[in-house]
Amino acid sequence: MKEIKLPPRAASLSESMRDLGYSLDAAVADIIDNSISAGATQVDIHSNVLSSGACLAIVDNGWGMSDQELVAAMRHGSRNPREKRSKDDLGRFGLGLKTASFSQCSKLTVVSVKNGNRSAALWDLKLVAERDDWIVCILDEDEIKSLPYIEKLEKDGTLVLWENLDRLCEGDTEVVNEKLINEKIRAVAKHLSLVFHRFLSGEIKGKKLKIFINYHELEAFDPFCISNKATDPLRQEVIRIHGDKVVIQPFILPHHSKLSEKEKDFYKSRSDFLNNQGVYVYRNGRLMAWGDWFRLIPKGEATKLARVKIDFPNCMDEFWTIDIKKSRAYPPLPVREQIKKIIGNIAEGSTRVIKGKGKKLYDSNPKPVWIRTAGQGTIEYSLDREHPVISAVQESFKEYERKKVEEVLSIVEDSVPIESIYADYTVSPQDFEMASDLESAALLGRLEDVWNILSACQNVSEKSFREVVCYVKPFCDYPNVINEFIGGKFNA
Repeated sequence: MKEIKLPPRAASLSESMRDLGYSLDAAVADIIDNSISAGATQVDIHSNVLSSGACLAIVDNGWGMSDQELVAAMRHGSRNPREKRSKDDLGRFGLGLKTASFSQCSKLTVVSVKNGNRSAALWDLKLVAERDDWIVCILDEDEIKSLPYIEKLEKDGTLVLWENLDRLCEGDTEVVNEKLINEKIRAVAKHLSLVFHRFLSGEIKGKKLKIFINYHELEAFDPFCISNKATDPLRQEVIRIHGDKVVIQPFILPHHSKLSEKEKDFYKSRSDFLNNQGVYVYRNGRLMAWGDWFRLIPKGEATKLARVKIDFPNCMDEFWTIDIKKSRAYPPLPVREQIKKIIGNIAEGSTRVIKGKGKKLYDSNPKPVWIRTAGQGTIEYSLDREHPVISAVQESFKEYERKKVEEVLSIVEDSVPIESIYADYTVSPQDFEMASDLESAALLGRLEDVWNILSACQNVSEKSFREVVCYVKPFCDYPNVINEFIGGKFNA
């Protein structure tokens, strides 16, 4: 048997590795993983992509790298994925720095300061293609001084600089689409606030992190609403695989009506948290994958308020089929089996919150406009003909006119767009809770109309009037206007 060396062609492989499927947000997150592993407490992202010399810089205040460590870090496959890592290390394949960067740019420069000593190295894919060889350039001090954002690296830490942003600009580096770039930067902010939320909030002991994008500090996005008292954490489960712990923590989120206005705005702007049901997988506190039930059950209404947080250490990587982008982590069989066991409980809890809120709102209304009738295999909603407003309108007509009104009411009942309402409510339930944007004068006018309808056929007391309008949209959203109207009628 004859052995020969057959190294990959640099020009071909370097270009192929650019197409691993990184998005901008996943690429930036991969760089920040290195910052956290290096003990950084602050990461600053600076983007200057709307002018000539477009670039993106990621600067951290970690402990930096020496000359030799920097050269090793620039090597493709710098670490063996089977090599035992520090328990705080967020790396995996030794490829992230390079593959993440080249997914967005063709020129990568890394400058690092350790113990006051500064060094820099450069990958230029144009040079690699021309020479068809893995050539990395070591920069001298004058070259370092001319780099964009180098002034941000004052003490120990690392600067990752992306230039020639051909992928970020989607092929056109001459004419930059400002709207496209701004959308991508906003997506980066949302992604990082979720993926690193436990570091941003200080939940990970000794790993409190601040991230700034163009001097704007990111706020942690907690997918479990832990700060909300209505969130229901269920019993924690612990599984041991070869002596290492996997911690499983289920949550039942609060009904959207229990969120504050700030929380509604916060969660609504992040892909509608009610639709992100499923398992959230964390490796060393860093979110790897989320919003998936791993084909154990389909997503549905019964589980839309259910979340399962799973924590595992990096020493269990080989059991979780983690991809290079660290955007996929499939749980091993013992974990999937445990998830199956708890799905029933969390589905029941989620359904109870949803139905319980609806039942509470329905039962608390002494004079509902709609009546729910549940029969064997059927559920019907009909207008309550005995409701004071409907009854008063009917009585104001003559007998033959009442038949016409009844027909109109029947058509309304039969024509309720249930499927459309269900679809809209599933996507954006909080939009149904928004108070109507009506002026006080308009509301007072409508309250006067309801008063005239009711008082035309009966004496109206303050209590009976309140029982009608306090449970009817849009009046129920404006209790102060109701009080003002009633005060004018009964206290004048």
